[in-house]
Amino acid sequence: MGAVVADDGPSGVKAPDGGWGWAVLFGCFIITGFSYAFPKAVSVFFKELIREFGIGYSDTAWISSILLAMLYGTGPLCSVCVNRFGCRPVMLVGGLFASMGMVIASFCTSIVQIYLTAGVITGLGLALNFQPSLIMLNRYFDKRRPLANGLSAAGSPVFLCALSPLGQILQHEYGWRGGFLILGGMLLNCCVCGALMRPLEPPKKSEATKEPAEKKAKKKLLDFSVFKDGGFIIYTLAASIMVLGLFVPPVFVVSYAKDLGYQDTKAAFLLTILGFIDIFARPVCGMVAGLKWVRPRCVYLFSFAMIFNGFTDLMGSMSVDYGGLVVFCIFFGISYGMVGALQFEVLMAIVGTQKFSSAIGLVLLAEAMAVLIGPPSAGKLLDATGRYMFVFIIAGIEVTTSALVLALGNFFCIKKKSDEPQTKEAAAEREELNKSEDKTPEDAKVDTIEVEQFLKDEPEKNGEVVTNPETCV
Repeated sequence: MGAVVADDGPSGVKAPDGGWGWAVLFGCFIITGFSYAFPKAVSVFFKELIREFGIGYSDTAWISSILLAMLYGTGPLCSVCVNRFGCRPVMLVGGLFASMGMVIASFCTSIVQIYLTAGVITGLGLALNFQPSLIMLNRYFDKRRPLANGLSAAGSPVFLCALSPLGQILQHEYGWRGGFLILGGMLLNCCVCGALMRPLEPPKKSEATKEPAEKKAKKKLLDFSVFKDGGFIIYTLAASIMVLGLFVPPVFVVSYAKDLGYQDTKAAFLLTILGFIDIFARPVCGMVAGLKWVRPRCVYLFSFAMIFNGFTDLMGSMSVDYGGLVVFCIFFGISYGMVGALQFEVLMAIVGTQKFSSAIGLVLLAEAMAVLIGPPSAGKLLDATGRYMFVFIIAGIEVTTSALVLALGNFFCIKKKSDEPQTKEAAAEREELNKSEDKTPEDAKVDTIEVEQFLKDEPEKNGEVVTNPETCV
């Protein structure tokens, strides 16, 4: 965790850092936008569903909760599918599932059927697209990976700003059934993005080396060895604590403004401000994280982003008018964008390319539990106290705690351990250098004689590149 893992990707293929990688980045941008913005955009249709089925707002809110739970909770399943079938086939199937769920939901006659279609099926489809797209992005980018992560993460606020107004227009023109049907057709674009995920071609090998290479290529469907990495355990713990409070302020800030006596449109404009700032914060943070001095210390930048976010929540709890909430949304958009741009970049740096497909699935599963606990518990606290101040304070404390766990755990538990073998290796190298310097000229002559004799014995290898399986990359 103290440094970036140097990883050439699967089968020894080095990340191109460009070329077709830009097409992969474009596909990841769209997938990230759909995955994070779609559960929030569906809330536009809640009022119509309440009238249609005679239910309460809490009943319709379960649609978004199920979507998010499927996105996070099916992480291990996605890891198994990717390791078994590859990223492109999984994403193509996921795109069909996401579209099919919304199309079938447009014909539903009960809220339970919508839970199963728009919630479970569409959520599973989005999950089967989101995780493989991040894995492919990690394989195509190495040196420019922080920037690539920042640009792909910007899809979330961009799509949120686009899908919410679009959902309102569709509801007004075609009703919730027509809106669901059209959104289902739009989700077929996930299949197009999946088609862009062209796998990297491994270097050509001779027939003699094909069999051992195929044996090495076999890997576990879900690699639990990541739990042996202390950095991964600390990251998972910190991320789970962070998610408890990270999504709470955006959920309650609009209601906060309404309770202060402001109009619905003016209150909803707060989310527009937050999303607009978020759009620019993510790519800029990705560029900063890619700097030579910053990238080896990216985990501390991530910790700073979380502290910044938690401190913003604490300050936002003191807002008493619309101007205070606007300032809160500006700073929250910056910090939220930084967290979104860095969270998967730091995970990639910890585990490397080969274990990332399993690591992200296990992390998302741990975060899924926190996602289901966070907002509902904040809602209960609001019902009990009737004051938004306590909701924002608890959220700020949770995010700040996660930052301290990540930074202190990395500094005391990981960095010092990683420094010990380096010092031993350095000492061994120094001893060898001292021995080589103490050699007499006679020893040097003996060495040159041995080299000349070796070249005479094997003249056919002179001038040719000889591959050694132990040293060949």
